[in-house]
Amino acid sequence: MRTPIIAGNWKMNTTLGQAIALVKEVRDKLDKIQGVDKVLCPPFISLAAIKELLQNTSIGSGAQNMYSEEKGAFTGEVAPNMVADLCQYVILGHSERRQYFGETDALINKKVQAALKAGLKPILCVGEKLEERESGKTLPLVSTQVRGALSGIPSPQGLIIAYEPIWAIGTGKAATGRDANATIGAIRQVVSSLYGKEYALGMRIQYGGSVTGANIAEFISQPEIDGALVGGASLKAADFISIVEQTANIKKHK
Repeated sequence: MRTPIIAGNWKMNTTLGQAIALVKEVRDKLDKIQGVDKVLCPPFISLAAIKELLQNTSIGSGAQNMYSEEKGAFTGEVAPNMVADLCQYVILGHSERRQYFGETDALINKKVQAALKAGLKPILCVGEKLEERESGKTLPLVSTQVRGALSGIPSPQGLIIAYEPIWAIGTGKAATGRDANATIGAIRQVVSSLYGKEYALGMRIQYGGSVTGANIAEFISQPEIDGALVGGASLKAADFISIVEQTANIKKHK
């Protein structure tokens, strides 16, 4: 049985003070929810403070990005070991990084390797654009992204994949549970072809893209979906808590 994981990607939102306030608002209720791994991914500036706030709780934290090199003259970048000092997870390959910052599968592959070397658990994001979906390219494209990101990695222990259709991110238009389940099942087949069926069955694969408290049940009730990477709703304390609570209840009874 794969333990579901709900991660909140705050993106470029919250000042340090706002981040602290939000963590304090969700911390106690989230800590009490069992059977779900809970992760908060704030901007870099808040990771140290949030690490302190989450000590002795069941809630993990993650960075939204990192660079692939261990150190050096890379002004403005953050190294894997710097991230590993502050949190357990790191989001890599998010569509916004690919779209706005030109990140390629090759670069994401280097980042995944560096994250694993540093002892981090990467949350690897893959997904297609609307025109790619409409032209039937979803599965070939997502397969290429997964294979590219994992190229040359013998056993990515701890890695999580997040399927995030780009057309559903921040648009309010989510995929259906059935469609997301089918694509995630196909992603699991790709992982199986790389690492074997047993390994693939143990890997957690999330859905992301306009996930809210109102629609999380549709996704979590699907057999292939192991959680969610939540964007805007993770900035709303009550909504995020509801998402985690519903996930725990649904998975407990399956």
